[in-house]
Amino acid sequence: MQAKISNSLLPKIKPSGKPYEIHDTDLKGFLIRVQPTGGISYYASYRSKSGKRNRFSLGRHPTVTPAQARDHAKQLLADVVKGCDPSIARKVKVCETLGDFLNNEYGPWVKTHRKDGQATLNRLLSRFGSQLNLKLIEFTPAMIEKWRSKRISDGIKAATVNRDLASLRAALTKAEEWGQISVSPLAKLKRLKVDSNKKIRWLDDEEENRLRLALAQRQDQMRRERATANNWRKGRSLTLLPDFSEVSFCDHLMPMILISLNTGIRQGELFCLRWNSVDLNRSIITIEGDSAKSGTTRHIPLNAEAKVTLQKWKEQAKGQDLVFPNDDGKPFNNVKRAWTNLLLKAKISNFRWHDMRHHFASRLVMTGCDLNTVRELLGHSDIATTLRYAHLA
Repeated sequence: MQAKISNSLLPKIKPSGKPYEIHDTDLKGFLIRVQPTGGISYYASYRSKSGKRNRFSLGRHPTVTPAQARDHAKQLLADVVKGCDPSIARKVKVCETLGDFLNNEYGPWVKTHRKDGQATLNRLLSRFGSQLNLKLIEFTPAMIEKWRSKRISDGIKAATVNRDLASLRAALTKAEEWGQISVSPLAKLKRLKVDSNKKIRWLDDEEENRLRLALAQRQDQMRRERATANNWRKGRSLTLLPDFSEVSFCDHLMPMILISLNTGIRQGELFCLRWNSVDLNRSIITIEGDSAKSGTTRHIPLNAEAKVTLQKWKEQAKGQDLVFPNDDGKPFNNVKRAWTNLLLKAKISNFRWHDMRHHFASRLVMTGCDLNTVRELLGHSDIATTLRYAHLA
């Protein structure tokens, strides 16, 4: 049925035993659908790029007038001519841009449900800063491939690019799941090939001795500087600072490193470690599932050095909940500056904090420890990850 959809037409419409439609004679694609109950709804009908016939709801009478529905239909049908699918655009009306989606939708979710949620959000906002004003529907595989190629040409490692895109893929997958986009543009994007069997970095005996010596020298220097500072303050009747000569450790760095070398604990797990997870009587620390990368609780035995280190450190940390709190009593974000300076003093290059896990595992394997035990101590979810140490057995 065809007629001009207007205020004069609506009173004449009578419901039937089944739904029927009236197509507007002036605007092709504009129509109303009449239900047996008498309800009247406005629609814009169009074909998508794939040739599929779609309909977009424009509202119901009398909430929406024929004139309002007509104007809306004109706008939507004009967008179709320009190549924009209204049914997809409607899905992104709340979080229209990547920045909106990350800040208002995905950000709050990922910070609640992922241990590294804030770091993930920061990475996305940083790595994809130039794309934050783009609409979600504007992301395409070709665009992402272009971004990836530029990153590689700028000298960024393939593993880093893969991690960045994995974070973006997770965000866009959620956008698809929540109805913000019809399909994730990264769904079929393949990861860049990386060497998964590259050489493991660990310290030889000489390097480990230099690292320990640098730690001891750092402690001695801090004690001398503190003594000098207190002599200066004493001469001016100022309150003295804590005396470093009376404590085992001047700050957090040395005990952190000794625990890492002797347990293989991840840095994030170390930062979140609490005293109620340290059992000095049984010589065991427990990595709770909510702070573990794998999400699974595991137990790590303490050798003599690790146990003595924690005993001495605990004597200095009375009343603290966290084992290694920062000056504000909260978990550390990083210790990059102190770590970098220490490596310079020890003349050790190409050695990350994370490599202390490799050092711990390598020493275990070389002393005859079986790989499955190493897997459990390190918290690997897959034995394939632990097999990288097999050649050291």
